[in-house]
Amino acid sequence: MAVNSSSQNNDADGSRSFELKAASFTLPIIRLMDNNVEAVAARLGKKVEKAPHFFRNTPVVIDLSGLAGSGAGGADLPLLVGLLRGYGMIPFGVRGGSKEQHAAAEALELAVLRDSYVKRDKTKEAEGAEPEDSAPSEQAPQPRASQGQAQRANQGFLLVTRPVRSGQRVYAAGGDLSITAAVSSGAELMADGNIHVYGPLRGRALAGMSGNLEARIFCQDLQAELVSIAGHYRVSENIPSEMRGVPVQIFLDQKVLRIEKL
Repeated sequence: MAVNSSSQNNDADGSRSFELKAASFTLPIIRLMDNNVEAVAARLGKKVEKAPHFFRNTPVVIDLSGLAGSGAGGADLPLLVGLLRGYGMIPFGVRGGSKEQHAAAEALELAVLRDSYVKRDKTKEAEGAEPEDSAPSEQAPQPRASQGQAQRANQGFLLVTRPVRSGQRVYAAGGDLSITAAVSSGAELMADGNIHVYGPLRGRALAGMSGNLEARIFCQDLQAELVSIAGHYRVSENIPSEMRGVPVQIFLDQKVLRIEKL
């Protein structure tokens, strides 16, 4: 490949290879008022139904400042991030909150925004947002988007052969996750595609993190604290007793989370 000699000399020190500039962007902010992710999911689902095109591929900031003094502990960020991605949004970062919440955000590769980075008078809720070209709900535009995401998810694969212990988090970005050992209580599995566990699953498993409605969870011994597909989830208390301790598959049927024996 030929290289222009003058350009090579001028850029020998790399000084012209890129520029760093400051810029301002207007981003939707989701301000949490309590830690009930189930309530957040119900309300957010109604808003997405009204304006699906507005929320799709929209970067959002999670505002944790409204949780100060709630006395209910920190927000469940992994579950919330999975919920937002399940609705097609792109969690960008968090603002406000405690040091523990900031650490959780950084573990999820979210930016921690200081007040100096955010212009409060510029913030605007997406409460009344309407899509530019909204379509009737009967046309169900979301599944078509999720099919493309499913194709991308199948391009990658992550295999873990060691036990996943309490406090550990494993994320298969852009693909499937396969665990050939036990998953302890307090551990967390996340994948944009499917999750396979060939041992006891006692922690959390969140498949379809990028919004893939076709993702599934397969495990040999279901004892999970939580299972989720594209933001649709069940906690341990809502898992039927006959499905616990046996091989199962977990999937979405008309956006309803189903658990079946294998």
